[in-house]
Amino acid sequence: MRIGELAALVGVTTRTVRHYHHLGLLPEPERTPGGYREYRVRDAVLLARVRRLAELGLSLDEIRDVLADDQGRELREVLTELDADLARQQDAIAARRTRLAALLADADLNPDTTVAPDLGDLLHDLHPAGSAFAALDRDVISLIDTGADPAAREQVMAMFAPLTGPDARARGHALTARMDAIAGADPADPRVAVLAADLAAHLPAEMAAAMVASLDEAETGRWLDLMTSELAPAQAEVLRLMVTTLKERR
Repeated sequence: MRIGELAALVGVTTRTVRHYHHLGLLPEPERTPGGYREYRVRDAVLLARVRRLAELGLSLDEIRDVLADDQGRELREVLTELDADLARQQDAIAARRTRLAALLADADLNPDTTVAPDLGDLLHDLHPAGSAFAALDRDVISLIDTGADPAAREQVMAMFAPLTGPDARARGHALTARMDAIAGADPADPRVAVLAADLAAHLPAEMAAAMVASLDEAETGRWLDLMTSELAPAQAEVLRLMVTTLKERR
């Protein structure tokens, strides 16, 4: 088959096919006496594999590693792996549609509905209404939750559990109020270091460890940068000092 037929079969453009040739992800096939590329079924399977891997979020280097592992394998084995890729993608889409359906079923949409319903209810309970700091905290958590799988979400819920008791919730509301109160303060204000220490002491050990460990993760490690970039200087300094304390504690 010619390049246009190959592209149409896999669902990409001819420009994409040529780009994959240029990157070395798709080997150049033999040419006909007239100079045209002549593609076979194996080429179509490989092109489909590259496309699916890219759609799953793999980088070009990661795709090259996967394709290198494919070399020398039988066509049936490669097709089976491609089918597994599609099944994983289908499961991910189904999970997103389930969450979307839950959002659409909520007649009273609010900012917390962008996260899973159970986590949204928990955040609504733990964060006091009208707090600018609490609103930012919810937004950042919702961004992290967007890419979380069910197992990771259950772990997050478990880490929040110690904060749901009446006493812990009251302490959390008081700490949030203190964060709002220093919005216009100088980062050198004595209240900053005290508040950082109190916040670090308030966090459950498992949550504190996860927060520190997440700083090294590509997907979740930007939470500190995201929050400090949106906060007033004194509030940002509180979070930086809190993280320093958590690292020392670990």
